[in-house]
Amino acid sequence: MKSLALKRLPLLFFIVMTLSSLGKIVAQEESSQFWDNVRFGGGLGVSFGDDFFSGTLAPSAIYQIDPQFAAGVGLSGTYSTQKNVFKATILGGSVLALYNIIPELQLSAEFEENYVTRNFDEAIALEDDEYFYPALFLGVGYQAGPVTIGVRYDVIYDEDRSIYGSGLVPFVRVYF
Repeated sequence: MKSLALKRLPLLFFIVMTLSSLGKIVAQEESSQFWDNVRFGGGLGVSFGDDFFSGTLAPSAIYQIDPQFAAGVGLSGTYSTQKNVFKATILGGSVLALYNIIPELQLSAEFEENYVTRNFDEAIALEDDEYFYPALFLGVGYQAGPVTIGVRYDVIYDEDRSIYGSGLVPFVRVYF
């Protein structure tokens, strides 16, 4: 079994490269010009039904490097519960890159690291669990103004540990 440090090596490389790129951009531009290219947004998510509820808040910020390319960071928090089954809290962060082939067609890559806490009802024969779960999404979306609607796929999806029901996840992003 690989050590935890070895498993996280691709994540560390991706984060260092992204932050290094952003650092160079900041150093090259004046402060006021920098903030003119920063956009804030993210996503909200709510699901419910049959004694189930899940709510997500995921703010993020991107730096628009040029008309086609943007890179940024995000945070996320999710609370889920299913009556008489479980309660889960998920806190995480991500780094992302967005590339518009044409103004309406956006490709994305996003690395997400989540800390998952799952507490099962005593009647369920499962132990409570706490763990880190990484996800590496590659996506495509249709962009209209500040909104992008699309689908992304977790290329390292693990059916037993993922917080997502499938490796294929629809998304809506909004940046102002």
